[in-house]
Amino acid sequence: MQPAQRRAYGRRATPAVAVLITVLAAAGLGGCTGSDSTADPDDGASGDSGTAVSAEPGRYRTLPEACGAVSRKTLQALLPGAEQDDKVYDGQAAVTYDIDRRDGCRWKVETTSGTRYLTIDFQRVVSYDPSVSDDDRAQETYEKKAVAADIPDATSPPPSSPSDSESGSESGSGDAGGSSASASSSADEPGKSSKGDKGDEAGKGDKTDEGGESTDSPSAGADASGGSDESDTASEDTAPRRLDDLGDDAFLNDQLITKDSGIHRDITVVFRSSNVIATIEYDQWTTDKKHIPSSQELQENAQDLADELTGRLNE
Repeated sequence: MQPAQRRAYGRRATPAVAVLITVLAAAGLGGCTGSDSTADPDDGASGDSGTAVSAEPGRYRTLPEACGAVSRKTLQALLPGAEQDDKVYDGQAAVTYDIDRRDGCRWKVETTSGTRYLTIDFQRVVSYDPSVSDDDRAQETYEKKAVAADIPDATSPPPSSPSDSESGSESGSGDAGGSSASASSSADEPGKSSKGDKGDEAGKGDKTDEGGESTDSPSAGADASGGSDESDTASEDTAPRRLDDLGDDAFLNDQLITKDSGIHRDITVVFRSSNVIATIEYDQWTTDKKHIPSSQELQENAQDLADELTGRLNE
């Protein structure tokens, strides 16, 4: 009898277990439902806060090869007399550690009428600040260059954040985002270190006033202007100014510098296209102070080259 009773008890226990499982399952579902209802507001809040969105990157990810960016026809116009030595058109590449961030090239031709120098520099600006776009950082760098060149209406950009020094460093040169804003003030920029021989030729280092004429050698300037059929005073069409039809921003600077040893005119065109800043330096040197280098001719040549380079960037 006892075994039979144990079996009976076992059969009666089975419904009780089923009831217990049902109760526990119902409690579990209720708990899950309650937790879901309390989690919804938190989920919505997290979705609203989101993650910080990085600023838009610049249009350009690479740079054109500088020495190959200028056509032979343009070089022939800018460097008259170089036809006798085709190697002149090859140019001298600037030393750079990353040609996708910075690249440059320099040309030089010597003739009986004087010496001409041409230097181009490409700088691709990258912002490491997620709240500042590459274009905005490039515009800050451009404005610093305009201010350093005393271009009319140029305004200094607001102080940069501490991370800007990192974002502006190009190709390991240590030139931080316009800290060396003037194209003529940094020896690290392509072609600058190799132009040291020009300083011996006609005193390139002399300071000039805003009109682009030297104030250090009045007698030399008088000799130059007195014996020339060209005016060394910049007109409205040739004075340092902003250029409205070149890239996103652009300016032109014109400096006439005289010294006892000679005279030279230096034309600088700087333009920005998105996150790339291009700098053109075009100089003519002569020891004959009776023939002042033509401002109009040099400026037109430099602007024609700038138009060509904007096309190269967009290829």
